[in-house]
Amino acid sequence: MFLALRELRFARWRFTLMGSVVALIAVLMVLLSGLSSGLVNDGVSGLQRLPVTAFAFDGETKIDSAFSRSIVDSQQVDRWRQQPGVREAEPFGNLLVNTRSSRDTPVDLALFGVEPGSFLAPTAAEGADVGTPDGIVVSQTALDNGLRVGDTVTVDRIGTVLTVVGATADQHTFGHVDVAYLPLESWRRLQAGVGPGQALPANAADRATAVAIRADDTVDLAAGDAAAGTTTVTKKESYGASPGYTAETTTLTLIEAFLYAISALVVGAFFTVWTINRRHELAVLRAMGAAKPYLLRDGLLQALVILTLAIAAGVAVGVALGSLMGGSGVPFALEAPAVGFAAVLLVLLGLLGASAAIVRVTTIDPLAALGEQR
Repeated sequence: MFLALRELRFARWRFTLMGSVVALIAVLMVLLSGLSSGLVNDGVSGLQRLPVTAFAFDGETKIDSAFSRSIVDSQQVDRWRQQPGVREAEPFGNLLVNTRSSRDTPVDLALFGVEPGSFLAPTAAEGADVGTPDGIVVSQTALDNGLRVGDTVTVDRIGTVLTVVGATADQHTFGHVDVAYLPLESWRRLQAGVGPGQALPANAADRATAVAIRADDTVDLAAGDAAAGTTTVTKKESYGASPGYTAETTTLTLIEAFLYAISALVVGAFFTVWTINRRHELAVLRAMGAAKPYLLRDGLLQALVILTLAIAAGVAVGVALGSLMGGSGVPFALEAPAVGFAAVLLVLLGLLGASAAIVRVTTIDPLAALGEQR
């Protein structure tokens, strides 16, 4: 590290400029990581918190629109209950509605129809659990947005009045809309468009969106699909059926990939120019007996020092900015594993770019130190 440390002191402003660029990239990576995690939470946290292994949709339904188009019946639920390895199987309803609260505020809700007392029904952290026919248990974020336990909401066009009887402890959202849990029977009336005082059609009496399955690792999902006439996906795969989930995550992933590539190119370009500028000094060292591995190791350690300090500073600034964004209504969530992974990957890619430039050291001729090129 003797040569590397002397160069860092001698050309400190050049390295500071280089480190500043890397730090800015690290800030962007932290903010993108937080935005990506926030969008995922805002899009599918309701599904993430359901204690299910998989969802079985109607066999003819496309998975990317399954939650809005799939319809299963009680016979399909029963067939899944009979499958080996299935511990529990319950009908699950999903419906996006527009409502207006008793405070005359428009409220969009994702209604999750569940059987009261089943493994799908959440435990309310405030108020009562799912049970009363016109009662709903809403996400904690709905309370943050102005709803209160005891408020009522009126479903547009149908006129059904629902009462907020409880709230969950944390965020439950679907498609960037707050989730409201209600009894499956009430969900069926809303899904069929049946208003107060009207009879529920016979063909809608046993409907659900999907079969929610909690199973062991030994379950044969293909055999269950064959028996019930369904198409089953794991819980994580079902996230793609949430509105906008695939497009949002794909876009952010591409942006992150480009930033990683830019980081490697910037570091590689800097060290390429730096190596060219000090070819004569490196040739002198080679003429004095310095081995190529020594010079390569010295250059990589120099790059590691710059990358580590710059990325650490960038992450600190990014976390500080992210903490300010968290309360601004932007879907933003900093997660330590994601930030740590991004920082380590930036260091590794930066070293990769630097190594591609520093390897030029092996081509330096010691005779250049004796004036061959002058």
